[in-house]
Amino acid sequence: NLSFWLLPTAMFLILDSAFVDMGCGTSWTVYPPLSTLGHPGSSVDLAIFSLHCAGLSSILGGINFMCTPKNLRNSSISLKHMTLFVWTVFVTVFLLVLSLPVLAGAITMLLTDPKFKYSLF
Repeated sequence: NLSFWLLPTAMFLILDSAFVDMGCGTSWTVYPPLSTLGHPGSSVDLAIFSLHCAGLSSILGGINFMCTPKNLRNSSISLKHMTLFVWTVFVTVFLLVLSLPVLAGAITMLLTDPKFKYSLF
């Protein structure tokens, strides 16, 4: 349920970043010279917080998709006899939970780079 409500929050933050400090013109890649030096205002910060909310929503939704077949299946059906769709969902969620924290760490470094005068990028 929390994963669902994080998505409108992420959408509100990304739309709000378009109207703060002449917008967030970093494209979809949030390339470091554009996001750190080119936009010193808070529009990039709002976009990064939006990406954090969307990533957290994806992780929580993925964990929900992983736990649902395991908890709501019939006790006579083992995991070995589940359909191929359930196994593809398991693999997708595993890859999502494995990769999104790494991306969150990278955009956190983008957030802290200009604020604390680091030279990460």
